[in-house]
Amino acid sequence: MHESPIVGADPFSAHAPLLDSDLVEQAFDLASPLIEVALDQPTVSGEQVLHIVVADAAQPNFVDAVLAERKFGRPPASGTDYRAFARAKAHLAWRTSLDTRHIQQHAPHLLLAGDTLLWGSACRDGLIVAASGAHPWFDEAFSGVVLELLRALAQARRRALRAHE
Repeated sequence: MHESPIVGADPFSAHAPLLDSDLVEQAFDLASPLIEVALDQPTVSGEQVLHIVVADAAQPNFVDAVLAERKFGRPPASGTDYRAFARAKAHLAWRTSLDTRHIQQHAPHLLLAGDTLLWGSACRDGLIVAASGAHPWFDEAFSGVVLELLRALAQARRRALRAHE
């Protein structure tokens, strides 16, 4: 996490990053009932599985950027590595700061050798969430749900910090 150059100078400054793996786990927990119910529908995911990766765009390398991951549903009968697909989508979104659908459909010139040709992510305000296992439009939707929950939880955390000072 990058630190503000004036940490400590402002009595209302955050004393720790507001975005961390605990916050991501809270977002996963909140999203879990929706995702689990949706995965039971074959129109959402043929294998009833989903893997989600959350990354922080502010980190200088992708390994450090990944804050947390979670698998939902059943182990895939096909043996498909949805974790690898989700991480590849997250990496592409992290590198470009764009949703993977946007890259695939509107900016394919940004693709480098080895980049995934799959889509299903959300990238907004320095947050990156990518999913794999469902149809890409549902991967994108679940990514968006988790991303917006992270934004709300970070806002709640910020407000709680402010109330205690």
